[in-house]
Amino acid sequence: MINTTLCYVLRGNQVLMLHRVKKKNDINHDKWIGIGGKFEADESPDECLLREAKEETGLTLTDWKCRGVVTFLSDEAEGEFMYLFTADGFEGELTDCPEGDLRWVSREFLNELPKWEGDQIFLELLWQDAPFFLLKLRYSGDKLVEAVLNGEKIR
Repeated sequence: MINTTLCYVLRGNQVLMLHRVKKKNDINHDKWIGIGGKFEADESPDECLLREAKEETGLTLTDWKCRGVVTFLSDEAEGEFMYLFTADGFEGELTDCPEGDLRWVSREFLNELPKWEGDQIFLELLWQDAPFFLLKLRYSGDKLVEAVLNGEKIR
C-alpha cells in the first residue's frame, strides 16, 4: 500500500479539477480527479499535499483541511491510503500541469464529468460537510465492487 494525497481546491461554487490526459499508462487516464500524488520519503500528509499542489498547479495552499482517509483497492493497481483534503485558501496563478488539464468547474457540472465511481461517494460527503470519515473503495477494473464507510458496507 502506498500513501497519497487527494485535494479538492475550492473557489466559491467551483472546484479545481485535473483531467488526466497527459501521462502514459495512467490508471486515471481520461478521468477528472482532484490534485495530489504519492508521498516522498519522510513526508507527512500535509507536506505531500503542499508539494503536490505547487508542482501540479503552481498554487501555494494557505488554508486546507484533512477530511478523511480513503483506502483505494484495485485488482489492476497497487493499493493506496489516500489522505483526502479540501482547500479554500491559496495564492498564486495556475500553471500548466504535466499530468493533465486543470479546469475550474462548478460542483453541478462536476457530476457530469468522467471520474471514478467511488469519487461520487466522497464528493457528496465533502459537499455535505460530513465529519472526518474512513472510506474503503474496492474496484475490479473500473467497476466499484465494494464501498465501506466508517465500517458500514454501503455498496
